This record gives sequence, structure tokens and C-alpha cells, in this order.
Amino acid sequence: MDVNMKKLKKNAFRNSKVRGETASRIRIPGGVINAKSMAKIAEIAENYGNGTIFVTNRQGVELPGIKMEDIPVVNLALQEIIDDSGVNQEERGQGYPAAGTRNVAACPGARLCPFGCYDTTAFARKMDKAIFPNNLHFKVAFTGCSNDCAKVRMNDFGIIGMTEPQYDKDRCVGCEQCVKYCQKRSVGALSMVNGKVVRDTDLCIGCGVCVAYCPTRAWTRSKEHYFRLVLLGRTGKQNPRLAEDFIKWADEESILKIVKNAYAYVEEYIDPNAIEGKEHVGYIVDRTGFDEFAKWVMEGVELPEKAEVTSRIYWGGKRYDRSNNLK
Repeated sequence: MDVNMKKLKKNAFRNSKVRGETASRIRIPGGVINAKSMAKIAEIAENYGNGTIFVTNRQGVELPGIKMEDIPVVNLALQEIIDDSGVNQEERGQGYPAAGTRNVAACPGARLCPFGCYDTTAFARKMDKAIFPNNLHFKVAFTGCSNDCAKVRMNDFGIIGMTEPQYDKDRCVGCEQCVKYCQKRSVGALSMVNGKVVRDTDLCIGCGVCVAYCPTRAWTRSKEHYFRLVLLGRTGKQNPRLAEDFIKWADEESILKIVKNAYAYVEEYIDPNAIEGKEHVGYIVDRTGFDEFAKWVMEGVELPEKAEVTSRIYWGGKRYDRSNNLK
């Protein structure tokens, strides 16, 4: 069977080591799917795959063992799942129109976790709507607080939830629970002064631990949602590294704009000889310099007054010895 592998991969089917077989890669933005769609996934796996489902580390699923000739009928069967997940699509019944931009991942966030500062799934789905479909190699992930359960610092763009804790001194009974847990579970930004709690605004990372542990609700979350945006973490073969802080106290619209701007930057500077048109964003920044990248991504962005922006980022991480000199 003559197969166009480039077209196959763009349609979100994976190359397989088993001749004549492939695996369908199903996108689940924000990591949440309803039970009806999950049942449909199981049905497709039973009818067209080998009866197994692989849960990926980006919160999507893959259905291995699909015959190449069954791809058109599998794409038709996927339509119900695509509709339920709200993923953008160019043509109904044709499956997923791109695969380069990976599934947008998220921790459970405020939907479930008491430490979650915002609805991570809702923001992840909004981001997916803004950037997908696209075959540029982007990884975006969301986490509800500074615990970073979603490991967003291993992504090109990581969004960490923040809150500006609101203190009502009249509700405070001086139990020091917030002070104790800020020291144990965060950065020690709280202290007791004359029987009342004082927050060091320069040290506070907006994690909301004080809110979670206050028994009298003297501490509450701010009505506004804030975010820490970290940039250009990566694993892989070439110089893996963790993402570094770019903006603190950012707003949702600014982050959406920054990520969308990054696509224009990559389209301008991507290596034309990159394999299958894919090149990690971080490699391009290494080549053009951070200042050029920052100029592109901040185009038209209006940050809130509270936002703090890093003027220059330096990445550490593993640097491979290209000279084979072990001295």
C-alpha cells in the first residue's frame, strides 16, 4: 500500500513499527473528556484497533493497531469526539487537520484542586481554539498553582496560576496557620507583626497557600486571575533545559496574544531545511537571540500595570560537549 507518511502524520496518525498499521492520535485539550466520548474511543479501539488505548504524557490518547486502509472510516468515527472536545477542524469527517502543535495539557486546577488558582481546563481549551490547527512544533501547558503538577517548565510555554491574596484583618484571629504553612509549603512571605499578619509583596509568589489553610477566611483569592508565564523549556536530544520566568502577574489576554505572536515569529525564522518543517521554538531563539524573540511576541501586547517582565532570560541546563573532549 502506497502511503504518504507526511500526509498521514499531519492527519494525526502515528507511524508504526508494524507494517501496514498506524495509531490514531486523539486530541483532548485541557485533559478533560466526557464519558460518552471516552466510550466512543473505546469503541473505535475495539472495532478498528488492537483493543488497547495508550494514554500519552500530554493527556491525549493513541489507538494502536489501526489498518492503513481503515483511516477514512476511523476519521468519520472520530467526528463525535472532535465535536465534543471543541477542537477546530477544517473539514468534517476528515479527522484532525494538524499534529505539529501538540495537545494543550493542564492539571485539574480549580475544578478539583483546593490549591488551583483558576480553571485550567477552560483556559487550555481557549488556547487550543486560538492556536490549533497548526503544524508548527509548539508545546503549551497549564498548571493551577506554583506546585506545577503539570510540569509546565518542560514546555515551550508554561502558564502557572497566581492569585493576589486579599487579607481581612477583622476576620483574622492570629492563629498563625497561614504563616506556618507559607513557611512549610511556600516561600515564607508571611510574618506576624503586632498580632496581625503581614505579607511581603516582593517575596509572595501568589500561590494561595494562605487562602487554603486559613480557618476563618481572613485570606481570600483575588477576583482577578493572574499568571506566571515561563518560556522555552524542552527535553529531547539537544541541550534539554527547564523553562525560565518571563512575566509575573500577567493576564489571560496577554498570554493568548504572546503565544499567537510566537507562531508568526517561528514562521519568519524557522530553518527551511528543518525535518518535516518542524523545529523547536527554543532552538530558533538560540539562533536569533532572545531580544528578537521578545520583540515579536510582545507586539501589540498590553500587560496589566501589576505585571513584571524579565528583560533578558538566560537558560541553564545540560550542554553537550560537541568536541568530544572530556577534559
